[in-house]
Amino acid sequence: MDLVIRGIAVYLFLLLIFRISGKRSLRNATTFDFVLLLIIAETTQQALVGEDASVTGAVLLIVLLVGTDILLSLLKRWSPRIDRLLEGQALVILRNGVPLPTRMHLERVDDEDILSAARETRGIDRLDDIERAVLERNGGISIMPKRRVKS
Repeated sequence: MDLVIRGIAVYLFLLLIFRISGKRSLRNATTFDFVLLLIIAETTQQALVGEDASVTGAVLLIVLLVGTDILLSLLKRWSPRIDRLLEGQALVILRNGVPLPTRMHLERVDDEDILSAARETRGIDRLDDIERAVLERNGGISIMPKRRVKS
């Protein structure tokens, strides 16, 4: 039973930590971020198994973690409020070529992040040419270019 309690506690803690760290954390991972993720994985493994290094304990934890993930996905489908709590929602971070600094600061996004997404997806290299930039739930930035009036 101790394994089950630890498994659920660690799952919920990691969910909270990654939710707090923001949408852009894993999307723009650096080499150091990758190393940090490996350290977190090792630390989590130690917290999960403790002294129990048995195959039965490992199988139980895997089933528990995957089962908890499935349960939460079902809850998210059933309740939009739970979905927003766990996954967040898309957020406009630039409107009519003007960055929205409060939102950008909260999500740790800067002008260069928007311009990078604009160059990669739309070939746009100026904020003025963007109608709207949206930070999506998955951490990506969607770019809607301004419509050009043909003369």
